[in-house]
Amino acid sequence: MTIQLEFTPEILKEIHYQRYNHPVPLVQRRMEALWLKGHGLGHAQIAELVGVTENTIRDYFELYQQGSVEKLKELNYYIPESKLNAHVTSLEAHFRENPPASIKEAQSEIETITGVKRSETQIAEFLKKLHLRCRKVGMIPAKADPQVQADYLANEMEPRLAEAQAGKRAVFFVDAAHFVLAPFLGFLWSVTRVFIQAPAGRQRFNVLGALNAVTHELITITNEAYITAESVCALLDKLTNLNLGVPITLFLDNARYQHCALVIQKAASLQIELCFLPAYSPNLNLIERLWKFVKKQCLYSKYYADFATFKTAIMNCLDETSTRHRSALNSLLTFHFQLFQKTQFVTV
Repeated sequence: MTIQLEFTPEILKEIHYQRYNHPVPLVQRRMEALWLKGHGLGHAQIAELVGVTENTIRDYFELYQQGSVEKLKELNYYIPESKLNAHVTSLEAHFRENPPASIKEAQSEIETITGVKRSETQIAEFLKKLHLRCRKVGMIPAKADPQVQADYLANEMEPRLAEAQAGKRAVFFVDAAHFVLAPFLGFLWSVTRVFIQAPAGRQRFNVLGALNAVTHELITITNEAYITAESVCALLDKLTNLNLGVPITLFLDNARYQHCALVIQKAASLQIELCFLPAYSPNLNLIERLWKFVKKQCLYSKYYADFATFKTAIMNCLDETSTRHRSALNSLLTFHFQLFQKTQFVTV
């Protein structure tokens, strides 16, 4: 049975526009069928040109009869509701307390708890809806005291950092990095797994650094043997020679070569304040972030044939902290320090 339709010039103009400009291909196809109908073609020919069955063509025309062009723009897709939606709250609570190590593990736990079995792909999508992401597990030092860290940050660090931002004090974070000539394995987007050749020997390049908390200027002492108390004293002399004109405060850890009588006496003679961080608190030492940045930039997944090239790559990266890497480090070296809670001391 042929369906008779009437088209005014205005409607044909609208159909012509929508057949090319509507964002949904299905609606474009419907408009194309109407356009051909308005130019006198039969149903069989229209179905062949549009690429659908004659029954589908009749459905399009019936929609037009019900509500003109606007009716053809309606999209009433059927979206089946997942059976897992009824368990969102309980599963979210479960996985917050028991993070799965893999999609397969999550798949097994979901089936055990709900009786619903889904493919690994579907489980992965469901976990994303629960705001779960695959994240690297962090480590909290065994003897770290979160309350001591929080008190130290509030009472010792933040007041001095506020003075530094006001230009009334220079605050430096001090630490040593020991770069060993060895493969630093990282992640790469590659077609096949990449293997990095291990260089011969285990030579070590030591960098004792003092990072200005505000300007991010880096002052260093380097050697290829050991960092000692004498190295720290040499760093103190370098900081004094900057002639900053304001009091200098150093935040540093309790390494023996830093927390010794020689260094303490040297700092006192130069009127440099030493503030020793709580034990096991690398998260409060800003320069730790810089060392990780350097490893990521010039060491991870890179091969250096000899120690000289290895050392040069590190020094070049450190020399570019205030130029090439300035923008990235400004975002990284903020005063937002990671603090922990007792509830985070869990075994997964």
